[in-house]
Amino acid sequence: MDLTNENPTCSSKHNPAGPERKPSKEDDKLSVISWNVDGIDTDNLAERARGLCSYLVSHTPDVVFLQELIPPYIRNLKKWAVHWAYTLIEGGEDGYFTGMMLKKSRVTLLESEIVTYPTTQMTRNLLVAKVSFKGQELWLMTSHFESCKENGKERMEQLRVVMQRMREAPDNINVLFGGDTNLRDTEVAKVGLPSGVFDVWERLGKQEQCRYTWDTKANTNTGIRHISRFRFDQVYLRPATREGVPHLAPDHMALVGQQKLQCGRYTSDHWGILCYFSAE
Repeated sequence: MDLTNENPTCSSKHNPAGPERKPSKEDDKLSVISWNVDGIDTDNLAERARGLCSYLVSHTPDVVFLQELIPPYIRNLKKWAVHWAYTLIEGGEDGYFTGMMLKKSRVTLLESEIVTYPTTQMTRNLLVAKVSFKGQELWLMTSHFESCKENGKERMEQLRVVMQRMREAPDNINVLFGGDTNLRDTEVAKVGLPSGVFDVWERLGKQEQCRYTWDTKANTNTGIRHISRFRFDQVYLRPATREGVPHLAPDHMALVGQQKLQCGRYTSDHWGILCYFSAE
């Protein structure tokens, strides 16, 4: 499969997200999109990749967390990243994997690493990037936790790895995680969140319109006939606490990808999460 001939400019005729975003007061905030793009579903993949590109052009996020990328999708994103001046970090090379994109004009990559989950049966890992945003160091993390209901024990172990990393970061560092966790509420409750780390959706008031990122009632990509609704995709924040250091605070959240493409399908079987954060 070759997606490299796709147009990196993503013209408006292919743009389900609307016209390119104009400068606004949001430019003072950190903007983040987290999205499982379902690259392993190769049906209409070229058009769906254009759909992702269109949302990126429309919202121009500072940081993009991506899951379920495959090599053809990455090749297309590399072309797009060059055109739109983003740094692309890959969380793998074979099969499907995660990735991160950073807007070069606002976010500078300092270093990155891939942390392997020791007991994963699905080659899952944690992608970590240490970056500079407006002169302050920020740690970014994304992951795709173990899938399927029966793998709850492994998912909880992966959550513990992430929480330990967030908790142990220096107190002058803001730490942000976004990804497809596949977590059920009962699993999160069993592990618990350490002091100082919070679920951004919960902190913003548990808005119903942002609750379900996996929703077969509204999203028909999978063809599943029964209704299955979960908040698999989650964002966690551990703000800096040191006195005199700006700390991130969530401003608002929305779901993206809810417009059908010309092929009659959505960009992914997951909705993406768009978040804005203020520095206080």
